[in-house]
Amino acid sequence: MPACDRHGVDVQQPSFDNDRDDRLDDFHCRTVTFHGAARAVYVSGTGPAVIVMAEMPGISPDVARFARWVRDAGLTVYMPSLFGRDGAYPEAEAGRAVFKRACVSAEFRAFGGGAESPVADWLRALAALAHRECGGPGVGAVGMCFTGNFALTMMLEPSMLAPVLCQPSLPLDNPAGLEISPEDLASVREVLDRENLVVRAYRFEGDRFCTAARFAAYADALGPRFEPRVLSAAAANPAPPPFFEQFVGCAHSVVTAHLIDAEGEPTAAVRDEIIAFLIETLADKGAGPQRSGDVAQENSNHD
Repeated sequence: MPACDRHGVDVQQPSFDNDRDDRLDDFHCRTVTFHGAARAVYVSGTGPAVIVMAEMPGISPDVARFARWVRDAGLTVYMPSLFGRDGAYPEAEAGRAVFKRACVSAEFRAFGGGAESPVADWLRALAALAHRECGGPGVGAVGMCFTGNFALTMMLEPSMLAPVLCQPSLPLDNPAGLEISPEDLASVREVLDRENLVVRAYRFEGDRFCTAARFAAYADALGPRFEPRVLSAAAANPAPPPFFEQFVGCAHSVVTAHLIDAEGEPTAAVRDEIIAFLIETLADKGAGPQRSGDVAQENSNHD
C-alpha cells in the first residue's frame, strides 16, 4: 500500500524479498523534487540535519543502521534514494546489476574525473532544504564509496559545514583522480580556509577502489583541511554481505558492511569519531559557526 507523506504526496514503499531486508519503517519516506528530478528521501530524527548518502548497491540494512546511529545521537537524518532497491540486503548479482546501471547513468560520472556528477546539484539543494527545515548552524553530509566525494562537492552549498568522505571511489578508472573540477576544488579549499572547516575522510589500507593515491591527491589539494584516517584491512568485518564479499573483494566499507559493532573494534571507534565530529561541528553555540553568506537560495521546486 502507498504511504502518504506529510506533504500529501503518495510514496510507493519498496518491496521486500526476504527477512534480511530492512523495511525502513522507522523513517518517514518523502518525495522531494529538485531540478525536475523526484527522489525518495528517508527522514528521521530531531536536531541539525545530516545527509547520509548510500554506497553501492543502495540503502542496505547496514547503511540504514549507520543512519540510525547518527539519528540516535541527536541529529536529523536525510537519506536520499540514489540507486538500488531501498532496504535491500546486498546480494551479489543484484548488486552487480545496480552497479553497472549506475556506471552508465547520466546522473553519475563514474569514469574520467575532473568534474562532478550531475546529481551533486540535486544533493546541494537537498542540503539547503534540510537546513531550512531543521535549523541550527548548518548541515553535515556523509558520502560512501560511489557517493563518497559528493560530501566534498556539497561544500559549494553555503549551509554545508561537516563533510565526511568514506572510501570515496570515483572515478573508477583513475586511482589518483578526483571527481571534482579544479575550479570547484579551489573554491572548496577557499571555503574551508575562510570558515576554518575540515574534511574528514576514511579508507581501509589496501582498498582497490579508494586508494592511497586518491587520498594523497585530496591532501595535495586541500592541505591541512583534509584529515584522513586509514584503517588496517585486518580491522574489517571478515564476513560482509555477498555483494561485498564476491564483487568488492577487499576491505572497503568503513562504517557499514565492514564495520564490526563491538567495543574495542577500530571500525566502531571510527563510527563514534564521525558522529562526534558531526555533533561538535553542528552544535548550536549561540550564533554558531554559520558560514558567511549562508542564505540558501531556492531555485527549484521541492515536496
